[in-house]
Amino acid sequence: MPDQWTRALLRAALREVGYDAVGTRNLQSATRIPVGEAERSLVKLVVVDQDAVNDVNVVNELLKRHGAPSILIARRTSATPAGPWQRVIYRPISVDDIVRVVEDTLPLDANRQHPLD
Repeated sequence: MPDQWTRALLRAALREVGYDAVGTRNLQSATRIPVGEAERSLVKLVVVDQDAVNDVNVVNELLKRHGAPSILIARRTSATPAGPWQRVIYRPISVDDIVRVVEDTLPLDANRQHPLD
């Protein structure tokens, strides 16, 4: 499955349960997400795929900018890159599994648990 489809599916699944999720093509573009927008919530969690981690400094910059914890989706077949990961989950993993880890890491209040679209 092409990368953008996986990101779109994860974003849709997170929005379905109530998270104001955004997706980016890479970490560099993620660093351009504004810290605060009038109609959006603050970034409170960052999910990173190991394949996107070319430079841990970019990850650190992103997390420092937003003051957010992070989850890494790692490959089992290689060493997990060093980083500020709050949680590491290993492939193979489904979109539903990732949503459950997000829900465990950043639970929503009951009044926010509804589809956003």
